[in-house]
Amino acid sequence: MDIYKILAEHQIEYERSDHPAVFTVEEAHRLTPDMPGAKTKNLFICDNKGKKHFLIVLEADKRIKLKLLAEALGVKKVRFASPKRLMQHLGITPGAVSILAVINDREKAVEVVIDSHLWKTAKAVLCHPLVNTSTLAITLHDIERLLNSIGQPFQVLELPTEDFIPEVSD
Repeated sequence: MDIYKILAEHQIEYERSDHPAVFTVEEAHRLTPDMPGAKTKNLFICDNKGKKHFLIVLEADKRIKLKLLAEALGVKKVRFASPKRLMQHLGITPGAVSILAVINDREKAVEVVIDSHLWKTAKAVLCHPLVNTSTLAITLHDIERLLNSIGQPFQVLELPTEDFIPEVSD
């Protein structure tokens, strides 16, 4: 799908920056320019049986506690989903995981979970436009409008996180 066409159709404004491909938070800190908005980390996980899938959105400098996350999500255990599942459900490859990828979730099989601290404190978020060679800054208000307009349910939860300071080398 053409993400820019969808954003235009829904009158979602954004600021765009192109950059070298990034696969980790550390690379994003080093290779992407400063933009207005909270840097985010997006985790595609599933329950241990692979029946429930979740897209977890949190601040880039937070580390999620997986054992406690399972409890918060109401499942016994969670694990990172495979690249095959990522492509099957969100139509993207590792490194490009983004809240915007839910436009490819036609069956609404992926539960979107946004960390409450991010939701309460950020005016805008930085996210990939389905590729990891660009970053968009989009207001949370517009993210919410987009999710609602495409019928993508989401929930805001207090996620079990701890601060994580990535090593940034020059």
